[in-house]
Amino acid sequence: MKSLLNKIPSINSPSYGIVTGASRGIGRSIAIKMAENGVNLAICCRDSVDMLEELGKELEQNYGISVICQGCDVGDPDSVSAMKYKVLENFPHIDYMVNNAGISFIGLITDMSVEDWNRMIAVNLSSLFYMTKAFIPSMIHQKRGSVLNISSMWGNVGASCEVAYSASKGGVNLYTKALARELAPSGIRVNAIAPGCVDTDMNSCFSPEEKKDLENQIPLGRFAFPDEIADAAWSVMNLTYVTGQILTADGAFI
Repeated sequence: MKSLLNKIPSINSPSYGIVTGASRGIGRSIAIKMAENGVNLAICCRDSVDMLEELGKELEQNYGISVICQGCDVGDPDSVSAMKYKVLENFPHIDYMVNNAGISFIGLITDMSVEDWNRMIAVNLSSLFYMTKAFIPSMIHQKRGSVLNISSMWGNVGASCEVAYSASKGGVNLYTKALARELAPSGIRVNAIAPGCVDTDMNSCFSPEEKKDLENQIPLGRFAFPDEIADAAWSVMNLTYVTGQILTADGAFI
């Protein structure tokens, strides 16, 4: 029992976490869920920094936590390095890391430019390496921690007209499984959630008719709410004997 307790943050000691892509959608909901549970947060995004800072103020006021807001392009290793120094100057360690930031591309693979492909892989997959390299040493030092990567159901099976996105998320799944095995001896758990259709800005590209057609294909009959994914995320992050797993939350779509 003593060895297990060493891998769980004490309820009496502060805990610290990072959420990428936190200005909106799933990332925002996960940040709120973590704040509700008393986690001091470093939150980042690339473009909507004003929204991010507004969220940070709300979390500090509502939950009495400390929040670091940082503009960061997680697909750029130099940008991640800059965030690392700011975070670790203010937080003594990291207990939770949520790699949520991601972009999509819908269209034929023959219509996709090399630049679009490289950007997709950088943001959706290479960012996991950059974040791991930056913050995992803090977790290894304290012999505990929880990493959650946000994947997609299309990373499990692939989707027509989302080939690059599917490939990047398939990479997320295998990165998760491999890293879990590598970090388990250090008491660090690594898991992923693979959401299906979620009611976020990323899916605002669909017309009402297209959205209805998708809903008709989902056995639960609707898109997920970001808060539902956040609830699952918080649960998975705190399962003490679960690592290397991909939790698919798609309403039985696939």
